Amino acid sequence: MSASQSPVHFGIHIFPTDYSIQPGELGVALEERGFESLWVAEHTHIPVSRISKWPGGEGLPREYSSTYDPFIALAFAAAATRNLRVATGICLVVERDPIITAKEVASLDVLSGGGWNAEEMADHGTDFATRWKLLKERIAAMRALWVQDEAEYHGTYVNFDKCWSYPKPMQIPMPVAMGGMGPAARQRAVDCNAGWLPIHGREDLFAGIADIRRRADEANKAHPEITVWIPSPDEKLVRSYLEAGIARIVFTMPSVVRDEALRKLDELSRFVSLFTAVGSP
Repeated sequence: MSASQSPVHFGIHIFPTDYSIQPGELGVALEERGFESLWVAEHTHIPVSRISKWPGGEGLPREYSSTYDPFIALAFAAAATRNLRVATGICLVVERDPIITAKEVASLDVLSGGGWNAEEMADHGTDFATRWKLLKERIAAMRALWVQDEAEYHGTYVNFDKCWSYPKPMQIPMPVAMGGMGPAARQRAVDCNAGWLPIHGREDLFAGIADIRRRADEANKAHPEITVWIPSPDEKLVRSYLEAGIARIVFTMPSVVRDEALRKLDELSRFVSLFTAVGSP
């Protein structure tokens, strides 16, 4: 498949902080340069204990403990733009009340037209050993709240009787994507009828893409939408992912001040123009 034929979208991922370019300014800058989407990270806090090892290596970056609430950050970006898609990358659902989170997601959607840190989870009352079962139930509960007029959910970890929760999101079904690497993460995405958000460099993603599609075929489900995070531009790599038929490539943006951020976006925009019109449908 040639670059001109590819339907791939391009987005930016960032940890939005009080010392970096602000979400509204960033949203405008992305839209002006034709990017399709903005993805923001979430960490409620970082315990001083460093028992859990960060998957990215030694020395946890400053932005992990300085990140804005993702839905407030995305609301500012959405309010400042017209067509930019906004998303969490990722939302730590196992640390959140599903009823409140469903309300936040639906509100953001209308107004705009699992994790690795055991100590952080424990501070929210989440048992690290059962986090994936909890995640699956909370996603199912939120989906019920998004579509049912009188929503209810009864599970092992989430349980509530019929209730009213409005607004309902405009996007039905609401797009849900699962982060994580490895066979178990891919199976969770298939089981939850969700997309997959892998990070390049942590495993052989081309084998992983084939694996998740095989799992979807075996479950008689549609192939999940795949969004690959790439830390830095690489022309050969991007062309390989275009050939693999993924839906979206998201570049990691450093949490830097406005002028530096805009220079970085200009570089990325020029790079993306090598393949297709940025964010073209």
